[in-house]
This record gives sequence, C-alpha cells and structure tokens, in this order.
Amino acid sequence: MVSINKDEQQETSDYVNMETAVWRESDESEDDFSLAPSIVSVMSADGIYDTTGFMCICFVTFIGDMTRGVFFPSLWLFVEHLGGSTVTLGYAVAAFSFGRILVNPLFGSWSQTIGYKKTLLIACLILLLGTVLYAVTFIVGQPTFLVFAQTVLGIGSGTLGVTRAFLAEITPQRNRTTYMAWLTATQYAGFAVTPIAGAFFNYLFRDATGFLNMYTAPAFFMGSIVLATTLTIARFFEGNTHSELVQPKDSIKKSRRKQELERVASEIIPVIGLSFYSCCVVGCMLLNTTTTGSIASFETLGIKIAESHFGMLSTRAGLFVGICGSIGVLSLLSIGYISRLISSDVHLIIGGVTVMAFSSAVFMTLEEGAGEYVGTNPTWKYCTSVFLMYAIGYPLGHTAVIGLFSKVVGRRPQGTLQGWYASAGSLARVVFPLLSGYILKFKDVETLFGIITFVLILSALTVLYFQKSLTFLSS
Repeated sequence: MVSINKDEQQETSDYVNMETAVWRESDESEDDFSLAPSIVSVMSADGIYDTTGFMCICFVTFIGDMTRGVFFPSLWLFVEHLGGSTVTLGYAVAAFSFGRILVNPLFGSWSQTIGYKKTLLIACLILLLGTVLYAVTFIVGQPTFLVFAQTVLGIGSGTLGVTRAFLAEITPQRNRTTYMAWLTATQYAGFAVTPIAGAFFNYLFRDATGFLNMYTAPAFFMGSIVLATTLTIARFFEGNTHSELVQPKDSIKKSRRKQELERVASEIIPVIGLSFYSCCVVGCMLLNTTTTGSIASFETLGIKIAESHFGMLSTRAGLFVGICGSIGVLSLLSIGYISRLISSDVHLIIGGVTVMAFSSAVFMTLEEGAGEYVGTNPTWKYCTSVFLMYAIGYPLGHTAVIGLFSKVVGRRPQGTLQGWYASAGSLARVVFPLLSGYILKFKDVETLFGIITFVLILSALTVLYFQKSLTFLSS
C-alpha cells in the first residue's frame, strides 16, 4: 500500500481540480491560484487551452498585417502611377489604420456578445472585399479610390483586439507575454516579412501592362489567402474559452497579495483624478502609440527614402526589410528565452524602445541630395537603421508593451479594452504617416526622425521612472 504525504496529496488534488475544471477553496497564501480564472489553462501541455483556436487566430492576425506587408514595396510606385505625391502616400497608409480605428472597439465588444467566431468571419469577408477594391483601383485610376480601398482593408483587418482578447482567455497569466509574443510574431511576419513576396511581384510583373501587373498581383494573391483563412475559421474555429466553462465562486478567498494589488490599483492620483490602474492602462496605450507610430513612419517612407537618399531600387529595399523582419520574428519566437535573462516586461520595454531610438537617430545623419532620387548616403546607414528597428527594437519593445497591458488588465474582460488598445496603435498609424509626409515635404529627413527619436527617448525615460509601480501592478 502506497502512502501519500500531505503535500503530495495537496499537489495531486490541485491537478485533479485542474483537469476537471473545478474550483477549490484556496488559502490566503496561495498567490498563483488567485491571479486569473484562465490559470487553469495550464491543463494543456504547452499552457494553451485551445491550440486549434490559437492556430486560427494566428492565421487571422497574420493576414491582417500581411495586407500591409505585401503591398508595401509597390504602394509608393502605385501612388506615383496614379499621380499622387508623398502626402498622398501618407493618406493611403493612414487610411488603412483609420479603418482599424473605426472597428477595433466594435469588434472587441462583438467578441463578447455575438462570439469570437462570428466576429472573425465578418472581418475576413470585409477584408476579402477590400482586396477586390484594391485591384479595381488600377482601373478607376484615382488616388482617392486607393484611399477608399485601403480603408476597407483596414476595417477587415481590425481584429487585433479580438485575437489578443481570445489569447488572454486561453493562456495562464504568468506566461502570457510569451504567448503574446508568438501571436505578435505572426502579426510581425505579416507586415515585416511578406514585403519579400511584394518585392517578388514587383520583379515578376515589372514589364506587365495588362490588368495583372505589379500593382494588382499582390491584391489577387491576398484575396486567395484571405478566402482560404475564412474557410479555415468557418470549419475549425470554435471560439470557446475557459471563462465560458469555468467561473470563480464568490466564496473563493483573495490572497493577501491580490488584496494589495487591488488596493494599489484603486488608489486615486490626486493631480489627474484617475486611479493608478486607469493611469497604467492609458500609459500602455500611449506606449503603444509611440512604438507603433515610429515604425509606421518607417513603413510609409522607407522605400521613398531608400530611393531618394540611397539610390536603392524598391525591390532591393523591400527584400532587405523582409529579411530584417524575418530576424524580428525569430526574436519574438525566442522571447521566452530572453525573458529568462530579462525577467521583467518593463525592462524589455525600456531596452526595445531605446534600440528604436538609436535606429531613428541614424536617419538623422542623412545628407539631402542636390536633386531628386540622388543617392548621397552610404548604404550601411539604411541597413543599420532598418535592422535595429525591424529585427530588434520594435518586435521586443512593442510585444513587451502588449504583454504588460494584458497583465495589468488581469482577470477583467479584455475584448473591449484590447479593442481600444488596438485603436490607439491604429491612431498612431494614421497620425504618424500623415505628419511624416508633410514634414518630409516641407522640411527634411533630419527634422522628421529627430522628432521621432525625441518621442522614443521620452517614452523610455517615463517607463524607467515608473518601473517599480508597473512591475508590481502587472505581477
């Protein structure tokens, strides 16, 4: 007869309760159990309750930003073909994010009312319509129609709040940054790696004069990918989460640590009249704005600057961005190992944003050419700046901000909040490209990236100042 001591029996009891999704009474000293209801999702081997659902939302996230990535190498050329300028390019890029702003909070709330599956299917169908409109723009021949098509594409891809909220509900809080990094890796691959495909279409259809050309081929390609994803969601995605299966009982005691967290979170900051929790939520959204807006400026003007200041072909520039984006994806997939060295999301944010500031500062040193499309700067400056931004700074810093935000929100419903968070990033993708286009038109590259560098340094210093409070509230 095998005897089991008290500790082993308690451990076995914990496992059985986890497997049967039954909540048990907890002692006040048990901090881990009281963090979030999704903590029971560790019942799966990799910590994800619904692995099929996770794969599906990864596909949705991927195609949402792939819509920007595939069109990236040819967008400036398309704008030129339609008779537009850098300001037109700014509006075209901003229109995509404007569409996201319109629906991110709406889709987030829908995910809590009509469900994740129906919300994602509606979004995918709108995205499919957007790819058709983008191709038709070549026939219409008007820059305004391109802006309209970009807006529809943005509406269809406004699912970041939905996918992040779903992920937050199927993963344990203690490892959430790692899983958010995996989801962000698919998003990042969408807009930072797929320019390789766009560059390929530029090369393959460079001499085409019919309806299938370097401008429309990416749209047809995206349409087929979106259609396949829509069918996948309809067939395999269930959209069930542990919060639908398990609800904590009111009788469960709160740990001392949880009580202290709630006390600190509810403290009112006298000057602004908001709770500390609200300030942290707003602060994370502002960080999202600065990091997303900075890379949005790179996306908007990267090809233009490569041509006008370095004499590079758009195909070559797009290929290099894709390579750096691929390295960035590897950085995101390795964030679990990086977290062992840098255990705090706050420290990851400070490091990532600082690297982004260095990346922007490199472009501050560029010399303006005497004429248009005159490359007067060494290519290593372009390569260094793009590498620091796409391969290291943005993927690590921005992902850490997402993880911090999700942990600060904690066990509260995240659909709507994640929608507003995504809208903050989309707003940055509207404002920064527009301002970048105007600044580059009326001033120069040094002024533009000087402003971006200042904003990034200020963001890093602010996080450094509040690091102790942020670390505690997200624990």
